[in-house]
Amino acid sequence: MAELRHYATGKRKTAVARVWISPGKGQITVNKQSVGDYFGSDYVRQKIEKPFIETETAAKFDVLATLRGGGKSAQAEALRHGISRALLGVNPEFRVTLKKSGLLTRDPRSKERKKYGQKGARAKFQFSKR
Repeated sequence: MAELRHYATGKRKTAVARVWISPGKGQITVNKQSVGDYFGSDYVRQKIEKPFIETETAAKFDVLATLRGGGKSAQAEALRHGISRALLGVNPEFRVTLKKSGLLTRDPRSKERKKYGQKGARAKFQFSKR
């Protein structure tokens, strides 16, 4: 390990996570708050810690992240994506494990735009014959 901190960006929908990981005790700080305070749910914490579990590096790194945009679920997945990419900076051999788990792939799904003359992306105004 030449560097002490590794940086990566994770994205999902419109959420963007800027992630720094450094050797530590496994603390995750999001927007100057703990993960429990920011997200609340244990399920979200499991989702975020999945890259560490897959690479068997749980409680070896501290995470500092800033999140913007999207909702809580998209932010959690963006954070997971950022952590996965930052772990590659620590050890490039993690690529095989993380790729197999699908943690390095940015989820391309996003909201479809609203079309003119329609109610929404696909929903149309009700047709009236008379």
